[in-house]
Amino acid sequence: MENAELTSETKHTIPLLKPYKMGNFNLSHRVVLAPMTRQRMYGHVPQPHGVLYYSQRTTPGGFLITEANGVSDTALGYEYSPGIWTKEQVEAWKPIVDAVHAKGGVFFCQIWHVGRASHPDFQPNGEAPISCSDKSLTPAKEIFTPRRLSTEEIPGVVNDFRLAARNAIEAGFDGVEIHGAHGYMIDQFMKDSVNDRADQYGGSLQNRCRFALEVVEAVTNEIGPGRVGIRLSPFTDFLESKDSNPEALGLYMAESLNKYGILYCHVIEPRLQQGGKIKEGTYTLEPMRKAFQGTFIVGGGYKREDGNEAVAKGRTDLVAYGRWFLANPDLPKRFKEDAPLNKYDRHTFYTADPVVGYTDYPFLDTTVSVYNF
Repeated sequence: MENAELTSETKHTIPLLKPYKMGNFNLSHRVVLAPMTRQRMYGHVPQPHGVLYYSQRTTPGGFLITEANGVSDTALGYEYSPGIWTKEQVEAWKPIVDAVHAKGGVFFCQIWHVGRASHPDFQPNGEAPISCSDKSLTPAKEIFTPRRLSTEEIPGVVNDFRLAARNAIEAGFDGVEIHGAHGYMIDQFMKDSVNDRADQYGGSLQNRCRFALEVVEAVTNEIGPGRVGIRLSPFTDFLESKDSNPEALGLYMAESLNKYGILYCHVIEPRLQQGGKIKEGTYTLEPMRKAFQGTFIVGGGYKREDGNEAVAKGRTDLVAYGRWFLANPDLPKRFKEDAPLNKYDRHTFYTADPVVGYTDYPFLDTTVSVYNF
């Protein structure tokens, strides 16, 4: 069937636009706003311009995930990224959450610790970043050595995630997504190219996943499993975090998460490589999909057609869109109409401008920014 021949009924029933019940949340479609670092939260405090940015991308019954929020003053690694460990940050998130809820959206807060992917400039008193290891990243510029956490310190970091989750609920969020992907703290513990520990947090697959699961358990106990998701990327090598057996890692985590009954597992496709490039390979998320008993979300270079195919063939429940949702605040509507998409501008992804590359991408109907899905 040609796009021009699509009937109104067909448009409403394409797989990505079918309703879905995610735990206690009734979603009107399956197009998820992926968490995207935007670097526009000055002083690591959410700003008023976040109200417009997130509400622009909200539909009634749509699911949105925030950019990553630091869980403590040691957790940050990027300029102008937000946190959620202080009262000021919690209060600053409230109007943004309220704006999303006012338009009927479901809003989760992603919480993270970047681990060794930081710099002394971001750390209290200029100290070394903390990680599971003292292995350094090898960037082209300055090289610094992270500090290996002692066994006794790890429960404190776990507790930071717990407190951040509690703060997120206080701010009004519907839940939290634990960032366990892309070479940040949790991923550093899980991947054997980074984790060289000899205690109960290192060595075997089970030991390397211990920290991640302790975080999941602490957060779940604090706010309830129906409000918790996790993002994983076992197959990627972001920030030099690679595993020698990613299939085993992914499957073990998917199976282990069932013990806690969390709401969803959000996994990055194996095809997504460093720098956002797509490279098809032999790995598949099918074993993880079959093993995990909650909602399954995939992300990684999806467009309209392959997103529809993934849902139609049962490979996922929901599809997370990042760059395309950034450039098209009305992305679900564009998918519904099979309308052309705005091109995204990489040069403005991480600028500090509160408008350019942030809230100035046009809607299909540029006269209104509120639309009914």
